[in-house]
This record gives sequence, structure tokens and C-alpha cells, in this order.
Amino acid sequence: MAKYLLLKHYRGAPDPVNNVPMHQWTPREITDHVGYMQDFAARLEAGGELVDSQALAAEGTFVRYDGEGRPPVTDGPFAETKDLIAGWIAIDVDSYERAVELAGELSAAPGAGGDPIHEWIEVRPFLTAPPTISE
Repeated sequence: MAKYLLLKHYRGAPDPVNNVPMHQWTPREITDHVGYMQDFAARLEAGGELVDSQALAAEGTFVRYDGEGRPPVTDGPFAETKDLIAGWIAIDVDSYERAVELAGELSAAPGAGGDPIHEWIEVRPFLTAPPTISE
């Protein structure tokens, strides 16, 4: 089994086919989208492939240690995950091909008009062990 992170992006990926921002969706369209996501996660859980999933709030802050005392808090000018990542699903699957298959299904979540969003889903493997150097 291998673990992957399926990342849903706000920005940074190519535009989805159904590119209507969620704040312009009707309440029914949002309910249908959330229901699709919940059903997707429940199916993965039933099959033993779900590790965890979360939608992320838009708020967020970068914090950096800068020596003793209170760490500085900043909000830019760089790209921030709160602007980029909408949510994620961690999966534990048999193969990379299965991770790609699930990302394709996730991409079909309904959006505006009830049509599939066809959004780009980033598939990222969990880092397992550092590479071994042999001579």
C-alpha cells in the first residue's frame, strides 16, 4: 500500500472546465457538491482506502521562528496555501494508478449547474524513507 494526498486547489492549477467560483453557486449546488465529496470519502472508507479528508477554511497565517521571544506573523507577499489549497484527501492505495483513478473520480464532483467541475486534482505521494546512497 502507498499513501497519496489528493489536493483540491483554489488557484495554481489550470482552470477547471466548469470554472464558476463556489461563492457564485446556489445553495443546492453547494449541497450537491458537499454530498458528492462525503459519498466519495465514505466509499473510500468502506474500501479501506481512506486515511483522512478535510476541507480547509480560507483563513490562515504563516509563522516563522525568529529567535527567542514571540515569533513574527506574516501574511504575504508570497503565495499562501490558504489561497491555493481548498482541501485534501489522504488515501492508502495499492498503486499509483489507483491514486490517479480516484483523482479522476474526485475531479467529477458537481459544481455550477450540477455539471461536473472537471477540476485538476494534484496527486502527491507521501514521502516514505530518504533515498539510500549506494556506491
